[in-house]
Amino acid sequence: MEAKLLLLPWFMGVLYSSIPLFWFVIHPFAGSWRKFQRSPYRVILPLWMIIILALAGIAWPWRAVELYHPVRGWGWMAAAPALGCFWLGLTVYRKTFSEFGGHKLSGEAELRPEEHTQTLVVTGLHARMRHPIYVGHLSMLAGWSLISGLVMNFVLLAVCALVTFPLMIWLEERELKKRFGDSFGEYKARVPLLPIPGFEERA
Repeated sequence: MEAKLLLLPWFMGVLYSSIPLFWFVIHPFAGSWRKFQRSPYRVILPLWMIIILALAGIAWPWRAVELYHPVRGWGWMAAAPALGCFWLGLTVYRKTFSEFGGHKLSGEAELRPEEHTQTLVVTGLHARMRHPIYVGHLSMLAGWSLISGLVMNFVLLAVCALVTFPLMIWLEERELKKRFGDSFGEYKARVPLLPIPGFEERA
């Protein structure tokens, strides 16, 4: 029974760690996707499903391996920071969606520029950090890792925080520079990646 209950946080770990891979399908090939006469998401979304299934297949053998038990022993102490991560993630999602809009969050505005006004969002959370939505994603992944104690979730969190999310941000900022030119350069010069010590560098 416990192993079945762990399937939800395990799957959420897989899902959130697939997000940067989803964007790797978009940002490097944005020019090609824009040439589609019909919505490119007819191809992109099935590719994302394949990515999720591939990650799930890789992570499946370790789906119930625990770093600690979430209830027994000292595992319960992770509940408070986990809830804090969930609260931060959901707060970022709510504010970013209201400021950013669904078309920008999904990447549709980037891939179908003729149908959507191209505006660089520099207000709200984006006035304090350049990529708040990714902070929300990592917060949610951290929450699922802490609340479950699953080794695989912590491994996926580390890979996302140290490798795939930074690479995704680099690719996205290259695309934003091409799309918005000096406007994005000026924005990047005044707004840090993250509003915390050690991340003030603008380059």
